[in-house]
Amino acid sequence: MLRRPRRNRKSEVIRELVVETRLSKSDLIFPLFMVQGTNIKQEISSMPGIYRFSTDKLMDEISECVDLGIKTFCLFPAFDEKYKDKYATISYDPDNFYLKTIARIKKEIPQACIMTDVAMDPYSSDGHDGIVENGEILNDETLEVLGKMSLAQAKAGADILGPSDMMDGRVEHIREMLDDEGFTKVSIMSYTAKYASAFYGPFRDALDSAPKSGDKKTYQMNPANVREALIEAELDEMEGADILMVKPALSYLDIISELSQTSNLPISAYNVSGEYAMIKAAHQKGWVDGEKAMLEVLLSIRRAGAKIILTYFAKEYAKLNQ
Repeated sequence: MLRRPRRNRKSEVIRELVVETRLSKSDLIFPLFMVQGTNIKQEISSMPGIYRFSTDKLMDEISECVDLGIKTFCLFPAFDEKYKDKYATISYDPDNFYLKTIARIKKEIPQACIMTDVAMDPYSSDGHDGIVENGEILNDETLEVLGKMSLAQAKAGADILGPSDMMDGRVEHIREMLDDEGFTKVSIMSYTAKYASAFYGPFRDALDSAPKSGDKKTYQMNPANVREALIEAELDEMEGADILMVKPALSYLDIISELSQTSNLPISAYNVSGEYAMIKAAHQKGWVDGEKAMLEVLLSIRRAGAKIILTYFAKEYAKLNQ
C-alpha cells in the first residue's frame, strides 16, 4: 500500500503535528448568572458546577477565571418578580444591580471583556423577549425597549452587546442608537440563528425566565430551517452586527458550518445549558467520561466553523489546560 493514513497517527507527537482543529481558551466565553444580594453562591441543580452569584462573589469568580486564561464573560441577571413589568422598565434603570455590576467589573477588573444579554425576558412580567399584547409579541414596539436597554448597558461599560430576542430589525435599531450616542466602539454579537429549542430548560430554571403563557415560536426559529438562517445572517450583517451567533450549537453544527462559509463575519456558537446538563448527568451516572465528552463537543463546534464558543465548560476547560 502506497497510502497508509495511520502513519500520521502513530504517535502523540505526530498526531499533534497534523491536527486540523485547535481549541484555545481564547476561543471561549463563559456565561455567568447573577442575582441581587451579597455573599450568594447558589449551585443550579440542573447545571452541576454552575452557580448564581451575587456581585461580590461574581467579582471573585471573574478574577479567578481571568487568572486561568478565560477573559470574556456573558452576564445574565435573575431579577425578583417584584421588579418585573410588562415593558421591562427595570432593564434600563441605571440603579439596577446588573448595570451597576457591569460598571464595577470594568473598573476593578478592566482586563475582563464583558458581554451582555439584550432581551426583555429577564425583566418582563410576561417572560417573553418582547412586549405582549393580546397574546401577540409586538416587534417594532419592542425595539424601543431593546434600544434603551442597549444604551444603558453601553453606558455601564459593556464591551459586547448580545441581542438575543430575535425581533426583526433590532440590530439596526441598536446600532443606530449606539452610534448616535457616541458608543461607536461597542460591539454587537447578534443571536442570528436562535432556534426554538428544547435545550434551554436549565437556563430558564437558572433565571426563572420561562414565558408565563404561550411559547417563543413566533420569534425563535424553526429547527427544520436552514435557508432562514442565511436570511437572518444577511440582515444582521447589513444592519451592523460584528459577530453572528448560532444557538444552540450541537444540533445545529450544519448551520454553524453554513454561516462560516457564507459570511465574512466571525461566527460564534452557544453550547447551551441543556447540552451542558446532558453531559454532566451522563457523567454522574457513569455512562460517559465527562471530561472526554466535553473536549469532543467543544472540538466539534470549533471544527464546524465557530471562531467563538459560549460554553458553561469554559472554566473547566481552562483548568485542564493550565
